[in-house]
Parts: sequence; structure tokens; C-alpha cells
Amino acid sequence: MAHRVVAQTDEEEFRRLTEPYRREIQLHCYRMLGSLHDAEDAVQETLVRAWRGLSGFERRTSFRGWLYRIATNVCLTAIARRKQAARVLPESMGPPVSFAPLGASESEVGWLEPYPDAALEGIADLAPGPEAHYELREAVRLAFVAAIQALPPRQRAVLLLRDVLGWSAGETATLLETSLAAINSALQRARATLAQRFPGGRPAAPPVPDDRQRRLLERYVKAWQASDVEGLVALLREDAVWTMPPWRQWYVGGEAVRAFLSWAWRPGRRRRQLLVPTAANGQPAFGYYRAEEDAREWRAFGIQLLTLEDDAIASITTFVDERLFSAFGLSLSLPTD
Repeated sequence: MAHRVVAQTDEEEFRRLTEPYRREIQLHCYRMLGSLHDAEDAVQETLVRAWRGLSGFERRTSFRGWLYRIATNVCLTAIARRKQAARVLPESMGPPVSFAPLGASESEVGWLEPYPDAALEGIADLAPGPEAHYELREAVRLAFVAAIQALPPRQRAVLLLRDVLGWSAGETATLLETSLAAINSALQRARATLAQRFPGGRPAAPPVPDDRQRRLLERYVKAWQASDVEGLVALLREDAVWTMPPWRQWYVGGEAVRAFLSWAWRPGRRRRQLLVPTAANGQPAFGYYRAEEDAREWRAFGIQLLTLEDDAIASITTFVDERLFSAFGLSLSLPTD
């Protein structure tokens, strides 16, 4: 009877059925694929496949679980078709470098992308399954998403289903159409790989915002918009990491960052700069705009994502891709007045 009702669902009813799960499916696809744009494409393909296969849906599993099964398989297929299985950050491409002016960007590399916190609204209160090892905010941190990209695709899927969503081994085996032994083995290997990345067993929890960190961010914005090299470097940890995908070069430590900023903000090339607050991957972020001295508008340049530790900045990643701005609800241009 229930099967027949689902089979007769029209498009409007289908949207009503799927809309409550759309954002969490997008987040799952983002973790699998490491790309906001690829995740949205995967969601669209998931919904198309679900609509076409609706008549075959049987209630041996939940509708939500059925959507996750389709989405996971869509992602595995997408990864198999890629030239590069994992989305990466510059840190995984080689050691840090001493300062040298930026060379050509590498747009052919599949770079990891940030995920807007606004897209988490509506799913943040969903309780994971009883076997989940990570809280939602931990499992969306940029360091965590970057780490799981290093896993083979099926290990990545198993870890997300078991440790992030909290599905049982049996549910995961059913979704991936494999045995319990294969699921347990894949999970063990995935956990071992992550343990090498996170010796403490999990990514650092996002700090609870407090007045000290708000003041830190205010000082950061002031230094950045004034092109104040020394003021900005003073806010960094001694081992702070600076990256700018799609450039492969990355720098560690105040001296390297000072050298880079002194070059980027050198007299005669200095542009006006504007930072608009936002949030990404459970971390503070900014839309970064630039303008020539006599320009009448700010132009989008990149999304900056900061990692804070205590009262200092541990890393700054600037994703130089203006296509990201719309996902963060930010305009590509703003008036300078």
C-alpha cells in the first residue's frame, strides 16, 4: 500500500518529500567530494535518480536512508570519473617553501573548497545515530574534510556513514551492498589513517566565540584593510600556516608570511582591501574584496577561512575563486562609497 502511494507521487509531492533532507544530503556529498560545486551537482543527480526510481522504492529502509544510498553511489561514480580522486589543499602537495613571488596558479588541480555555515542551518540540530564518533561541527572542519579526502573513496564513504552519521555496520553494509566484514575492515583502515593525522583521535573542536577572539578578529580586519604587515604578523602563531589555492606555494611561520605580505602589499602595487565577515566550515571567514585606488567598486577576490587557537591565528587559507561568493550570499562587487 505505502509503496503504491510513493509510486503515485507527483513532482510537487516529491519536492515536499525530499526538501527536508536536501541540505544534509548536500553536506554528505560535500564531505565525499570536497567541493561545494560538485556537491550541488551530486544533489541534483541524486534527486533525478530518486525521481526516476521512485516506483521501485520499497520501505525496507527509510526514505532518508534511500536518498543517502543514491547520493553515496552518485559520489562514488563522480570520484571514479575524476582524473584526481581527492580534492586537496596546498599543504598536501609538498613541503612549505621559503618566500618567493607567486608563480602561475594551478587551476587544473582539484582544490578543496570551503563550505558556508549558512548551509548548515536546518541540519545542525539533527542528532546523529548512536554510533557517531564526531559532532556535526567537528566533521565539517576544514582539517577534517581535507583529511578524509586522503582516504580511498569507499573507505571515505564507510567512515562518513559509520562515524559521522552514526549508522550501524549493518545499515552501512546494506547501503554499500557489501558484507559486514568488508565494512568493519574498511572502517578500521580509515580510522587508522585519520589517527595519523589527528593523534588526539579527532580534529580540534571549534573554539567557543568569546570577547578575546572577537577582538582578535577585529584586529585582523583592521590590519588587513590597512595593509599593515607587522600588525597582521603579530596576530599569528609562530607556526601559522598561510595558503592560497589555486597556488601550490604555502608558507609557515611569521617570517615567511611577513616576506609574502611585504611583496604582495609593496608600495606602488598596494590596492585597497575590504573584508566582509562570514563563516565557513564552522570557522570564522571573510569575503575578500579588492579595489584599485581610483576604482568605484570592490571586486570579489576570494574567501578567507581562519583557524583560531587560543588568542592567535593558526592558519589563513584564501580560496581565490570568485565563484564561491554566491554560495556565501556575497555579491561579486560592492560600491566603494
